[in-house]
Amino acid sequence: MHEIRYKKTAVKYLRKIPVKKADQFLATFKRIARQDMEGLKIVPFQGVENGYRLRLGDYRAVYTVLDAELVIEVITIGSRGDVYK
Repeated sequence: MHEIRYKKTAVKYLRKIPVKKADQFLATFKRIARQDMEGLKIVPFQGVENGYRLRLGDYRAVYTVLDAELVIEVITIGSRGDVYK
């Protein structure tokens, strides 16, 4: 199982969005840490080494997987238009 680390910007955004959606993100990242990714909308993210994009409704999260350290680092979370800036 991978450890999950959240960057400061990701934590800040999780505090701003509705609690139900924030809980959904947290639960989804726990699933990813267990490598249970069936049914999740995850695609490789260009420009970030070992980077991926997770889609949950109108929100997106960009994260990297550091297999050598068994760490998932959540870089940013935001609305569809804002996360790519």
